[in-house]
Amino acid sequence: MFPAVLTTVLFSVSILFASKSARLVGPMQANVSRLLLAMVLLGIWAHGWGMGFGGGGLPWFLLSGFIGFGLGDLCMFGSLSLIGPRLTILLTQCLAAPIATVGEYLLLGTRPAVGELLLGGTILLGVALALAPDRHWEGDPSRFRFGVLLGIGSAFGQAFGAVFSRRGYAACQAVHVAIDGGTVAYQRISAGVLTTLVFWWILIALGKAMEMRHSQKVWAGAAGYVVCNALAGPTLGVACFQWALMVAPSVQVLPIVATAPLLTMVLAWGIEGTRPTRRTMIGATVAVTGAAGLAWLQTR
Repeated sequence: MFPAVLTTVLFSVSILFASKSARLVGPMQANVSRLLLAMVLLGIWAHGWGMGFGGGGLPWFLLSGFIGFGLGDLCMFGSLSLIGPRLTILLTQCLAAPIATVGEYLLLGTRPAVGELLLGGTILLGVALALAPDRHWEGDPSRFRFGVLLGIGSAFGQAFGAVFSRRGYAACQAVHVAIDGGTVAYQRISAGVLTTLVFWWILIALGKAMEMRHSQKVWAGAAGYVVCNALAGPTLGVACFQWALMVAPSVQVLPIVATAPLLTMVLAWGIEGTRPTRRTMIGATVAVTGAAGLAWLQTR
C-alpha cells in the first residue's frame, strides 16, 4: 500500500508542474521534454545500479511502455485538447482500474476478492463524484464523441500498461530474477519515448504539428517546471508505480493511484487558491474512505 500512496503523491505533484510547463511551451513539447529527461535519469540508474535492459521481462515491459507511455499518453493529450482535463481524468482514472482487473484475470489468473472490488469501486465512485463536470457539454457533438473515445483509449493504455508490467514481473520471477522499479520504469519509458517521437515526426511530416518554436527565454522560464514534472512523474512516480505493481495486483494499486487528481486539487487550493467545490470535497472524502478501507483489508 505504501508504494501506491507514494505514487499518488508524486503523480499529484507532477500534474501541477505538467500544467505549468504545457501552458508555457505547449503540451506536445512539454510532454516530449519531460519523457526524454526522465529516460536519461532512469537510464543512469538502470545502467549504473540496476539491470539495464536485462531481467527476463524486457519484452513485456517494452510492450507495457508502448501501450501505457506511448499510445495511452497520446490518447490522453488528444482527449485533453478536445474535452478538457476533468472529463479526461475522469474517464482515464475511473475506467483503468476495472479494465486492468479484467485484463489481469484473463492474462495472469489473478482473482480479486469481493472486498477489494467493493472498496476499489468506492474509491472510483468518489473520484467520479469529485471530477464530474458541473454542466452538460455545450460544444460540437462529434468533437465530444472523439474526445471521449480518446479518453477511453487513455484508460485502456493505463490499464494494460499496468497489466503487462505485472506480466513482466511474473516472467522475472519465473527465471528467479529480482528486478527493481527504476529499471522497469526505464525499460517502459524507452518504448514510450520512441512511440511519442515517431508520432510527433508523423505530425510534423503531415504539417499537423501546430505548436510554435519558442525562444531560449521561454524555455528558461519553463525549464524548472519541466524538470520537476520529469522527476515527480515519469521518473520517481513511475518507479514507485512499478514498485507498487511488483508487490500488489492492479485491483489494489490503480484505485489508490486514481485519487491523485483529488490530491492535486487540494495542492492547487493551497498554492493557487483554487477552492474545491462542496461536491468535490464529498467525493474526496468517499475516495479516501475507500482507500483507508483497502489499506485495512490488506493488513488482514
